[in-house]
Amino acid sequence: MPRITRISAALVALSVLTACTPAGPSRGVKLEPPRTVAAFTFRSPTGAPISTAPGPGQVAVIFFGYTHCPDVCPTTLADWQRTKAKLGAKASKVRFLFVSIDPERDTPEIAARYAARFDPSFIGLSGDDATTTAMLTAFGASAARDTATPTTTATGYLVSHSAQLFLVNDRGQLIAMYPFGLGWDALAGDLEDLL
Repeated sequence: MPRITRISAALVALSVLTACTPAGPSRGVKLEPPRTVAAFTFRSPTGAPISTAPGPGQVAVIFFGYTHCPDVCPTTLADWQRTKAKLGAKASKVRFLFVSIDPERDTPEIAARYAARFDPSFIGLSGDDATTTAMLTAFGASAARDTATPTTTATGYLVSHSAQLFLVNDRGQLIAMYPFGLGWDALAGDLEDLL
């Protein structure tokens, strides 16, 4: 086979492989290179351990929030409902994890109930301060009790926190982030491409 023909055949094969291989997230903020993040273990309301790591062939969508949040958190979980509906059968390969940044008020029972109100498959997690802080640090997220805003009897106090979603692949790598307000369809589109 002439050299030019071999090179042409190699380029064609490479273009076919590239076309068939998912490029990864393209609508969110893609992390290049992906960053490995530790898996954290929380306790379910029954005391069983729950890992934040996706299972084989799964991805995890992780959000840090709290149940007394007046706006961003319920909006985000409502967007997860839309995302799950759009994915159809593919949604079984996604773990939606709501991690409370307010363990003082959000017990594991309260966090689990809150997430399940939006969808029974959504997982609500709450742990001790050390686990919560370590996970926030690992993901580059932040949360702090809001001391500038006067408290109300209805909510007690507010917590200022990062509002982005994190997408973790089945190898435990953080591959993309989705800023609040980007739109649920961006996450849904990337998940459809990945799964």
